Amino acid sequence: MRLKFLLRPSWLALVVGVLAFAFACFTLLSPWQFSRNDEREAQNRAIEASLTADPRPLNDVLPPGAAPDTNTEWTRVEITGSYLPEHEVVARLRTVQGQPAFEVLTPFRATDGQVVLVDRGYVQPDSRTEVPPYAAPPAGTVTIVARIREDENDPKNRDAFADASTHGKLQSYSVDSRVVARSSGLDIRSGYFQLDSDQPGVLNALPLPQTDAGPFFSYALQWIAFGIMAIVGLVYFTVRELKPGGVLNEMAEKNKRKRRSVAEILAEDEVNETGGEDRTEQPAQRN
Repeated sequence: MRLKFLLRPSWLALVVGVLAFAFACFTLLSPWQFSRNDEREAQNRAIEASLTADPRPLNDVLPPGAAPDTNTEWTRVEITGSYLPEHEVVARLRTVQGQPAFEVLTPFRATDGQVVLVDRGYVQPDSRTEVPPYAAPPAGTVTIVARIREDENDPKNRDAFADASTHGKLQSYSVDSRVVARSSGLDIRSGYFQLDSDQPGVLNALPLPQTDAGPFFSYALQWIAFGIMAIVGLVYFTVRELKPGGVLNEMAEKNKRKRRSVAEILAEDEVNETGGEDRTEQPAQRN
């Protein structure tokens, strides 16, 4: 019966593998790319809106205790207060426009008493790949305009540190208000605030992300296409095996011939030789 090949372990493994791959394409990989595309579109809308909108007071956008989210990120806010440079932390292993960089994170105490983390921009490493000298923030009360950003997440949850390699300056592996709060002992509100250019205390202002669509939507469609092709391929090879001359049947016959014992092969050769001699014998002619 031709359907017996469907129960072979190798065929069952193939079916399970193809179906698992297609399931992942339809339920995990393509939705993941669609969600990334939605995030990119939301980010682009927020950045474009912030380019023309006037900055608003921080508490009007984020009430005290509220954390930034996708609805508030990139919004420009205005904060009045003073820098706390004694609690400054430098974020290491950063990249700005393809070049290595350090980002300078300085706590800022607003006039209402709440403390926020300000990203003053970036500096590029010196010839020894160390943090170069950079300008201190201005002393006294200043008013800054900055963009709301969500905290980064370090999977290893590492604290800021200082050792011989940092020359006594605190460094962190992420831009995260929680890390600076732990190192400084300050009660810093969630999120951080990225300075615009020409603001008090800014170093080199971080560039805004490009507002292009990105490849995520096309990647999602590709994963859907891969899942469909996997199922179509499985159906094609199943139909092919149901017909005479299927690859699995041919392989089975070859394996069957290979598994013959040496005695069987010798016996077959002997029969062939004997039969050949019988066919060549000619009857004797009588005079």
